Amino acid sequence: MSMTREQCVAMFQSDDLIGIGMEADAARRKLHPEGVVTYVIDRNINYTNFCTEYCTFCAFYRPLKGKMAAEGYILDFDTIFEKIRETVEVGGTGVLMQGGLHPDLKIDWFEKLFRGIKERFPEVHLHCLSASEILAIAEYSELDLRDTIARLRDAGLDSIPGGGAEILDDEVRHRIARLKCGTQDWLAVHRTAHQLGMRTTATMMFGVGETFEHRYNHFKHIYDLQEETGGFTAFIPWTFQPKHTALGGRGWDEATSVEYLKTLAIARIFLKNFQNVQASWVTQGLKVLQMGLRFGGNDVGSVMLEENVVRAAGTSNHTTEEELRHIIRDAGFRPAQRDTLYRQYFLN
Repeated sequence: MSMTREQCVAMFQSDDLIGIGMEADAARRKLHPEGVVTYVIDRNINYTNFCTEYCTFCAFYRPLKGKMAAEGYILDFDTIFEKIRETVEVGGTGVLMQGGLHPDLKIDWFEKLFRGIKERFPEVHLHCLSASEILAIAEYSELDLRDTIARLRDAGLDSIPGGGAEILDDEVRHRIARLKCGTQDWLAVHRTAHQLGMRTTATMMFGVGETFEHRYNHFKHIYDLQEETGGFTAFIPWTFQPKHTALGGRGWDEATSVEYLKTLAIARIFLKNFQNVQASWVTQGLKVLQMGLRFGGNDVGSVMLEENVVRAAGTSNHTTEEELRHIIRDAGFRPAQRDTLYRQYFLN
C-alpha cells in the first residue's frame, strides 16, 4: 500500500526532519542491507538546444526563429561519435542523450544516429530521449507512440530517462510549461516502453511553486505505474534552478537543502516499490549529496563527464569518480560502479 494523501502532506508539513530522515534510512536499509552506494560513469550529450516548447524553467533552449536562434545548434553525428569515444576512453559505460524538440529531426535521423553509435561502440548503453522528445518524434514522423518506441529500440535505444516529468500534475505543468506533454502523455511513454521490454527512470523537478498535494500526486502516479509494470529502475528528484530562467525571473526562491532532503526522504518512504532512489550532487553540491545518503538515497548518480542544461541555469557543481568514492566512504558506505540499469560492476 502506498502512503495516503493525508500522510504524505502531514510529513511534508512536519518539522521533524531527522525523524523523517531516519525512517527513510530504515527504508533504504531494508532494500539495500549490504551498505553499498552506487554511481555510474557516463556523459550527457545534448544533441540540439533548439526547442519549440519554451518552458519557463529552462535556460538551455533556443527558439527556431528570431534573434536568439543564432545561438542554436544541432550536433553532427561525427561530433557525437567523438564525444562517445572520449567517454569510453575514460571508463564510461553509457550515454544520456537528450535535446530540444526540432521538427526536422524525425525518426530516421535518430535511427541513423543510434545505429551509427552501436556500430562503433556496441558496448555503450544508450539511455536517451525524454517522453517529450519521443512524443515529438512520433508527431513529426506521423507514427503512433508504440511504433516510435519500438523502432528506436530496434535501432539501439536501450532505456529511457525520466526527464520532462517536472511535476506530474497538469495544473502545475500548464503554469510552468504550457506546451509540454501532459501527465497522462508522460505516463503513456513510460508505460509503453515498459510493455516493450525497456526499463526507464522516473524523475521529479520540484520547487516551482507546487503544493505538497501536487508532490503527492506525482509520487502516486509513478508508484501506481510501477505497480502496474515494474519497469522503473530508479527515482531521481532534484530542485528547480532559477537563474537565467523566465520562471526564476518572477522572483522564485530556490528550494532549500532542508526541503531537498525532506523530499528525498519522503520519496524513499513513499516509493516502496522502487529499488533505487538517487541523491543529487548536480543541483545540491557534494555535502548535501552526502547527507542524502542518510535520507534514503542509495545512489549518487553519474560522474557526468558533460552537463549543459543545469549549467545553463547557473549551477556549476563538478566532481570526479575519486571524489564521489571518497564521499560515499565518508558517509559510511562502500562505493560501487554500476551500469545504467543498476547492475553493479566493481566493488572495492
